[in-house]
Order: sequence, then structure tokens, then C-alpha cells
Amino acid sequence: MSCPANGTGSPASGHALPDEERGALTPEEHGEPEFMMPTIVLVPVGPVAAELLAWLAERLREIVGQEVVIAEGIPLPERALNRRRQQYRGDDILAALEAVGLPGADRVIGLVEADCYAPGLNFVFGQARVAGRDAFVALPRLRETYYGRPANEDLFRQRVLKETLHELGHTWGLGHCPDPRCVMYFSNTLEDTDAKGLEFCPHCQEA
Repeated sequence: MSCPANGTGSPASGHALPDEERGALTPEEHGEPEFMMPTIVLVPVGPVAAELLAWLAERLREIVGQEVVIAEGIPLPERALNRRRQQYRGDDILAALEAVGLPGADRVIGLVEADCYAPGLNFVFGQARVAGRDAFVALPRLRETYYGRPANEDLFRQRVLKETLHELGHTWGLGHCPDPRCVMYFSNTLEDTDAKGLEFCPHCQEA
């Protein structure tokens, strides 16, 4: 989902949880994993806080009803950085996720600790291959601290969850929805994200 707006910011950082604690899929140790059931794979792009990844995986399992695993993280692709803008190109982030492999993964969702943009837009909250496998959510602008306001971790996590569900919807072939309560509603502002729910409306569920 994209949102034209002004403003710049620096990527935020967290910390990665050790593999044995978050069940990371480590290709060097296990080879490329193959999944026997529909699986959503979360891929940290840059240093993403382990607690956020674990929380998001659990919430997605509850809402979507699919297995969710957390893969080994990948670095921010250097070629994606627009040095003049100090932002990362969304298409290059998607290409990096596509290159990860993960055969048999139903969907791959990157959590990106960097400000991202798409052609013609000042920034994006996220981006997806429509009816494809890969999508990402850009984290910095979902934080209250990005706008100089006090931190609000609960609000941040709800925004991440909504944006992740929204981008998943695009990978399932859904477009933007006119219902402002539907998670597929286009967020022109962050306030739109806060106002909409976590659910897909009946029309989107039937699409």
C-alpha cells in the first residue's frame, strides 16, 4: 500500500533474535527449506526487532489460519538505495525477496527497517506483487517517533499488522476497497490506517 506524502526519515533499527529462539530457517545448516503446507514466511530486511517478528507471526496465525515462520534475515540491498533521497526503491526490495528462494512458501513478507518509495510517490508503507508471492512492509513511518511524537509500541504493532494484512491481500489478488473499515482500504494518511480494522469486508472475502 502506498501513501503520497511529504517527509523524510532515517531507518530505525532493532535486534535480531538468535536462530534457536525464533526458529529461523538457516540455509547454511538445513539447505533451502521446503514447506509441506501453505506457509507465510516473514523475512527481516535489515535489523528487525525479534519481539515484533514473533508477535506478528502469532497474530497472523490467528487471523489468517496459516502456518507462519520467520526466516533468516537478509541485508538491505545496497542497489536499492537512492542516495539522493536516502530511501530504498520498493521494486528492488521485492526483487531481493524473490531472490531468497524458499521453495514452497505460499507467501513471503519482508519487514523492512528502512524508508521506501515507489516511482511517483514520496514514500510507501508497503508494496506487493499483485497476485504474486512477495510483499513487504516498511516500518519507520509506522512509528510515532518518526513524527516526533512519544513512542507507542501497541499502536505501532497494530499498524504493522494492518499493513501486513493489506499487502497479503494484494498478493491474493485483491485491489483497494472503498469501505474505510476494511483492511484493504487505501490509506492516504496514517490516520486512515489507524481508523480501519483488521478484517477483510464481506466483498473482499468473496473476491
